[in-house]
Amino acid sequence: MAIEVGTKAPDFELKDNHGRTVRLADYRGEKNVVLLFYPFAFTGVCTGELCALRDELPAFVNDSTQLLAVSNDSIHTLRVFAEQEGLEYPLLSDFWPHGEVSRAYGVFDEDKGCALRGTFVIDKEGVVRWSVLNALPDARDLNEYATALGALDAG
Repeated sequence: MAIEVGTKAPDFELKDNHGRTVRLADYRGEKNVVLLFYPFAFTGVCTGELCALRDELPAFVNDSTQLLAVSNDSIHTLRVFAEQEGLEYPLLSDFWPHGEVSRAYGVFDEDKGCALRGTFVIDKEGVVRWSVLNALPDARDLNEYATALGALDAG
């Protein structure tokens, strides 16, 4: 079960597609975070979702917001995926210990061995302010993320 709105987002440290360490805590006090979990690189729905975010990137990576996308793929897979699709935002590897961060957020599918389609909008204080969890075949509506971010910026 996914963590609830109003709770403190579990901190984490993961490697991105370039091997750099990314910590959620690094954004505390600085930026809101859109934390997006997706099942696998190179799959149809995931590629569509991540490319849609790429095409609207200024709404999700700017002075007040950082997009972080997490899958259970290796950093090497994520590097090739980002290069192939022109993804300029961090793709984080929750590969080992396998699914540890996905489990902390309650979005790991134990039977399939991958993250579900969960998205969390986390404010500058590290509190989850909005979330959505979709079944594996169901793409998310990125306009909902933009609306949630707009509410934070207005608040």
